[in-house]
Amino acid sequence: MLEQILYKFSIPVVKTYSGTMLDLDVHWHEQMPSGPKIIVANHPSTSDPFFVAGLASHQVYILINHVLFKVPVFGKYLRRSGHIPVAPGGGKAAIDEALERLANGDTIVIFPEGMLSPREGGFCEPRTGAARLALASGAPVIPVGIHLQMERTRSIISMVDGKAEEGRWYLRGPYNMTIGRPISFRGNVEDHESVHKVSKSIMSHIKEMTYQSRQRMQQGRTPLPLPELY
Repeated sequence: MLEQILYKFSIPVVKTYSGTMLDLDVHWHEQMPSGPKIIVANHPSTSDPFFVAGLASHQVYILINHVLFKVPVFGKYLRRSGHIPVAPGGGKAAIDEALERLANGDTIVIFPEGMLSPREGGFCEPRTGAARLALASGAPVIPVGIHLQMERTRSIISMVDGKAEEGRWYLRGPYNMTIGRPISFRGNVEDHESVHKVSKSIMSHIKEMTYQSRQRMQQGRTPLPLPELY
């Protein structure tokens, strides 16, 4: 119940913010399917989880670095919203919790890079969490590619457990997202070669969507109408 209340409060706030402070350009190749699904995206800024979550018309659960759960006030919001912390050595627990959500028909958001993308551009090598979720659950994967103006990001330092942690926040400016068509993967989640192959395939689709977002920003806005959501 508390998760639903926080969702109903936070999503309108995020959508209002992104609609006023961002020059938001969203291109849909196809509407998202109903039922359980895994939204995957690149991660150029700390702000991305909120804007990606705003793509869905219902509550989603995001796998997020455990450090953010320790940030005063913000961390309490994340915990009470039902988002899933990913701690060093705790990957299996996070995946198991995400699989429970998928089995319940929920939507999971995960950033396969596992960290912020390089500030100079490009992508980090994907981790295997998204692939494991896809293979173990059979849920479709929705690739999202984000492009923004990195020079507009603002570094904000928070003290967590006595250590300075940097967040790279994108507070205003052009922000492009491209949402790809659902992709299904089949294979043995215990087969390491299969898992790594799926990880690379997922990241390849994200890169293609990111390229399209970058092209639109370079060429000027050419928005498509938002498809009717379920």
